[in-house]
Order: sequence, then structure tokens, then C-alpha cells
Amino acid sequence: MKKRILALVLALCMVFTLVACGPKTENNDNQNNNNNNTDAKVIKIGVFEPLTGDSGAGGKKEYLGMQYANSQSPTVEIGGETYTIELVPSDNNSDQAKAVSAASNLVNANVSLVLGSYGSGVSIAASETFNDAGLAAIGVTCTNPGVTAGNDHYFRICFLDPFQGTVLANYAADLGAKKAYCLGELGNEYDQGLIAYFTQAFEAVNGEGSVISDSFPKDNSDFTTYINKAKSEGAEVFFCPVSIAYATQIISQAANLDVSFPFLGSDTLDDNMVLEAAKGTNIQLFVTTFYAEGGNPEFDAGIKEYLNSNSEAMTNNGGNDTISAVTVMGYDAYNLALEALKAAGSGDPAAVKAALPSVTYTGVSGAIAFDEIGDAMRDTAFIKTANTTDGVWEFVKEQAAG
Repeated sequence: MKKRILALVLALCMVFTLVACGPKTENNDNQNNNNNNTDAKVIKIGVFEPLTGDSGAGGKKEYLGMQYANSQSPTVEIGGETYTIELVPSDNNSDQAKAVSAASNLVNANVSLVLGSYGSGVSIAASETFNDAGLAAIGVTCTNPGVTAGNDHYFRICFLDPFQGTVLANYAADLGAKKAYCLGELGNEYDQGLIAYFTQAFEAVNGEGSVISDSFPKDNSDFTTYINKAKSEGAEVFFCPVSIAYATQIISQAANLDVSFPFLGSDTLDDNMVLEAAKGTNIQLFVTTFYAEGGNPEFDAGIKEYLNSNSEAMTNNGGNDTISAVTVMGYDAYNLALEALKAAGSGDPAAVKAALPSVTYTGVSGAIAFDEIGDAMRDTAFIKTANTTDGVWEFVKEQAAG
């Protein structure tokens, strides 16, 4: 009897032991999985963009190009090993005061390098944070010279404002304009820098005093006074290198004021929201930009398919599949970043920064190579005009500064 009881006790102990071991084995498996996730071969690329605020529409489109590129090339081969690329976005809110904390978030996320930003002011504001962390940043469409001036960590793939301002002034001359009106946001480095370069080039041809300039305060929403001043002063062209949010208001309000002069816009106005504001009006609108739809049919078809199969991407693109040049630039910036990682031989930020100056890449927007300052060597821009009847951009010409 005692033997039976002892056997029963031993059997029960074995059952309890097996039951206890079951969950323990599962927890060990989970722990191993967690360790594998921690040790997974992942390289993080920071995305420093305005996803909200005045420049949010442009920042989303720029990020969209990176996301599309990542969907096509989600990994990179380094030293015979495959690494997954993770995009880490940080919203700078289109605000220079908030740009530093957005940059710090990327530093704390241990990214290997940074892409962005749409907007020169926020790029300049965050520059010191990236520099202190030893991080390289690749500007995508931040065109103000101050972004790369005096540092060795900020690079960019777009043309610069001295070039763009001269191109626009030359095109104003092509339109027969002898007097220009310029309008930008007060204190905005991008707006004011471009106006200065445009004025210098325009007055070199038409004489001192041929440009009238005004600045409006942040968050202004009524532009009728400025538009009417341009009319009364006899302006023959209206140059407004402003954000998308301001541009849509200026175009909409000008349409109700019976203006006859054409509007010139910089790369920020190359946006389907601005195009929509001009649709159905008599406004003449010309913009300089980095890419014209139709320049690469294979890319165009691919991203349109991506947009039409992804509702979030379509929303971030403004609700239709018109291709923005900043999206193309975001796409090229991502692929250039992969080349930098390959050249560095690792995701180490210091190695990536050291490798970047000699990295070259031929993208959808053209060949990219850096000069000694870290700027892309670009010598032409695309000029497009708004077809206000059909609501589409039409290619006008490629134009150089000379």
C-alpha cells in the first residue's frame, strides 16, 4: 500500500514538474526571440521632416519618396551581411524652435545618419545638434546656403538659392518683366534669402529700384493689401517664394483681384495643393523645381501605382497621384544614403560621415556628387507652369543660371 502511495506521489510530482516546465520553456523561447530582435541586423535612418505646420504638406511628400524607396529597397548589403533599413521619422513641426528637440529625438534613437529637412530654417536650427552627436545629415530640398556653410556634417542633393534666384530672375526677363514685386514671410531664411538673390540678379539687368519687396508676419492670412500694392506699383511679375500654406492663399486671393501679372514661385510652390488653388482661375503661375513629371516614365509609373494602392500615401500626397519633385528628391536621398552605408562599410555614424564626401549616385533627378562644401553640383532647374484649365503642371523648359 505504501509503495502504491509512494508511486502515486512520484507520478504527481512528475506531472507538476512537466506543467511547470511548459511555461518556463515558452518564456525562454520568448526571451530568445527578444534577444534575436535586439541583435537583429537593423540600421536606422533618421527622417527629419515637417509632418505638421505650414510646411507639413511638403514634408509629407518628401518623406513619401523615402518611404517608396524603402519599400523597393528595404535592405542593404554590407560586408556580405544583409541589414534591414528602418526609417525613423521625427516631426520638426515646421518650427525652428521645435527643430532642436526633433533632432535630439533622432540622436537618442541611435540613427546612423539623417535625411532632411524640407525647409532651410529648421535644417539650420537643428544643425548644431547633429554636429554635436557626430551625425551626418543629407538635406533633400533645403536650398539656403546657410545649411552647409561652415560645417562638415551637412550635405545636400538639391540646387542652392543663389542659383535658383538667378534662374527665376532670368525667366522673369524672358517674360518681358522690367519691374518685379517680391513677397516673403518675415524672418524666414528661405523666403528672404531667395528674394535677396532674385533682387540682385533682376536689378543687375533692369537697374536699381526695379524690385519692390515686402514681408508679412507669421500666420498672416490676408494678402490682398500686398497684391493690390503690386498692382498699383506697376509690377510686371510677382515673386513669392513662400510655403505651400501661404501660396495657396495668395493664389486664391489674387484670382479675385483681377491681376494681370504672372506669379513666379520657387520649388516650394511645386505642389498639387498650389496647383489646385490655381485651377479654374486666370492666374499665370511659373515655378522652378527639381524634376518634371515625365522625365523618368518608369519611376513615374511605379510611384503612381504605389500611391493608388496605398490610401495613407495618397492622402499624404494631397489626395491625387500628381508627382511632386520633392518626392523624387526624397527617393533619391534614400538611395544615396544606402550608397553611403555601403561606402562606410557599416552603420557607424562616424564612418558614414567620413564616407559621404566621395559618394556619388545617379538618381531619378539626375547625377549627384558633392563639392568641397557638401553641396550637390547642379547646374540646371526645371521650369513648369500651371495649366489652370486641366489642373496639371506643364513642362516649360530647363534653364541654367547663366
